[in-house]
Amino acid sequence: MKFQSNMMWLVSGALLTGMAFSEEAPRALPDQFSASLAGVYFTGMGEVAAFEPGARLFNDRVYTVKECPEKLQGLNFWVSSIDTTTLQVLESGWLLMLTPYSDARGSDSRPALEAEGFALLDVSAFQLFGEEDWDHVQVWGKEVAAGEHYHFDKWVVALGFEPAPSPYVYAWQNNTGETLYNGIVLPEAWPPTIDPADTAPMPVPYLTYPPEVVAIDVGRQLFIDDFLIEETDMQRVFHMPEKYEGNPVLQPETPLEFGSPEDHEKPYGHGNAGAAPKSGGIWWRPELQEFHMWYETSWFGPIALAASKDGLHWERPEFDIRPGTNQVSPLDITPDSWTVAPDWDAPPEARWTMFVQPPGTPQSGTSFTSPDGIHWNERLETGIAGDRSTHFYNPFRKKWVYSLRYGVHYPNYPVERGRARMYYETDDFMGGAQWEEADRVDWLMADHADTVDYLTRETPQLYNFDAVAYESIMLGFYQIHHGPDNRVCVEAGLPKITELNFAYSRDGFHWDRPDRRMHIPAERRDVWDRGYIQSVGGLCAIMGDQLYFYYIGFRGDEDKALTSNGLYERSATGVAKLRRDGFASMEAGEAPAALLTRPVQFSGKHLFVNADVPEGSLRAEIRDVDGRPVAPFSLENSIPFHGDSTLTELRWEGGTDLESLVGQPVRIHFEMTQGALYAFWISPDVTGQSGGYVAAGGPGFTGPTDTVGSLAYAAYRR
Repeated sequence: MKFQSNMMWLVSGALLTGMAFSEEAPRALPDQFSASLAGVYFTGMGEVAAFEPGARLFNDRVYTVKECPEKLQGLNFWVSSIDTTTLQVLESGWLLMLTPYSDARGSDSRPALEAEGFALLDVSAFQLFGEEDWDHVQVWGKEVAAGEHYHFDKWVVALGFEPAPSPYVYAWQNNTGETLYNGIVLPEAWPPTIDPADTAPMPVPYLTYPPEVVAIDVGRQLFIDDFLIEETDMQRVFHMPEKYEGNPVLQPETPLEFGSPEDHEKPYGHGNAGAAPKSGGIWWRPELQEFHMWYETSWFGPIALAASKDGLHWERPEFDIRPGTNQVSPLDITPDSWTVAPDWDAPPEARWTMFVQPPGTPQSGTSFTSPDGIHWNERLETGIAGDRSTHFYNPFRKKWVYSLRYGVHYPNYPVERGRARMYYETDDFMGGAQWEEADRVDWLMADHADTVDYLTRETPQLYNFDAVAYESIMLGFYQIHHGPDNRVCVEAGLPKITELNFAYSRDGFHWDRPDRRMHIPAERRDVWDRGYIQSVGGLCAIMGDQLYFYYIGFRGDEDKALTSNGLYERSATGVAKLRRDGFASMEAGEAPAALLTRPVQFSGKHLFVNADVPEGSLRAEIRDVDGRPVAPFSLENSIPFHGDSTLTELRWEGGTDLESLVGQPVRIHFEMTQGALYAFWISPDVTGQSGGYVAAGGPGFTGPTDTVGSLAYAAYRR
């Protein structure tokens, strides 16, 4: 029998009809089996085989089936490790399990099955393998429901199903769950299960199965993928942020930031100088008309707050937490990893959220809320997580997401995944903070499309992941770890190499990384951002025509003149700039090129674009779903745009606005020469407001979404 790795199977149960369990006595198996719509994901390295004498039972043991009751003969069963069985139910139905009835060898999973609601069936125990009494098994069953997760340790055998080779195809072809803002319909079983043994890039099923009509009322519509595109002969070009020539914008200057022992006690600290949000957060405060930056002072030092009007020049106000300093973290907190984010829907006394994970082995963290980001009045111990864990808000689904660090080290897997992330979502930041192990699912990891570093030659790992809502998408940063090992870095006095790679999502769980370049790289030379590049909560601010991406870097101290541990020495904060919406553009040369959208639907009236066509032209045509131009919005009537603007309206001769098309599925046809198209959107008014999310915000914005359009540009220029 050939065993296949890196595979996640979807199985449909061949179920027992008319079966019921008695509380007084087990019930016999019925005489007939019948096919069912029930379905289950099995996670991990394994395959499906027929249950019959001689079949190999586990992929990490040589045991084979010895006895097989007639009613079980020929059923499919899951061949995997003897140590673990993990599954997620996709569609409701019955599920059968085998486990020993003796605990003589510590392999009795009856208590675990019973705790999960499985009941014993009246089938005689039989010798599954071997010669010992403890290898006799009984049959258990349960009517499981879609969305349920099960994990059993040594050992159980699941059987009675039909395999389907493509779980994502099945799930997304039969999606009947939540409908998102953009028309995507999620599968009912959510969040999905990711197989940590699969090193392929993460599947992005909504690109394969887009909605019939894309709703575009929320935000600028970006060309980071083909979600919006029916056909085109334009070329997609991805772009890189440019590091600000005045970096760093914040660096160690105060006793708190130099880790002076007389100024504060740090039970885990090393005294390393630093002024950098290790995730932390940078957010625009509309009520104060300034940015606030929450950053870590020294290494494992207190959290402090700085303020800025322009995002480049920062001041350190004094607060009453530790008089004479800008510290804002409670005195009893030692942060390792942490994030700060606003909760715009919360009452004023809980406007700001903070999740802090302490140093050391996996343990509980602490979630806080605050009215001002300075005084953290409410706190709650969280579930267990690894040290480099963070949180963010997905406003499209109104979910708080805890991005939980863990390590994937499975002895029977063909590859080591190393540092990775688990996913946990909740409607309530504080109320849902006490997750259990079963609430989390495997989520994000580096994969085989991440290149091995030319310098360290180590397999890439996912060190951290931060995300924010930007316009119509979720925008993320994969912090890719290239090594070397911490011990090597400590000996050399140099920071480890981590770098940042853009990621994009339209459902908040599946992340697409079409451009694997490191968008904010480590300099790898003796400058402030030599290595250990990390993202900041909020990710980017909108400053007029530009996005400011905040990031941190470490210089290290290879002479070890400052401390004995130069690995974490001299952290600071910088900025990298990118055109607004400038992640990717659709481009044309001298010959006219066209782009036709999928059917879209909107409630706005004015078509706006972000385009750079100083020597060419851009026109647009509205077509019905069958491809016919809708008068008067034809290409011939389109007034060509010439120039470079991140916000400009396209108009037609003889046409006023698009109000007559509100609620109707239409296609938009763009034709362009010698230019680049970055985004389009339909605005409700002539300001060009998009209704999309503005990441960390910026001058002119009044909240989490763009309700002001061009007025924000005017505010930035003042």
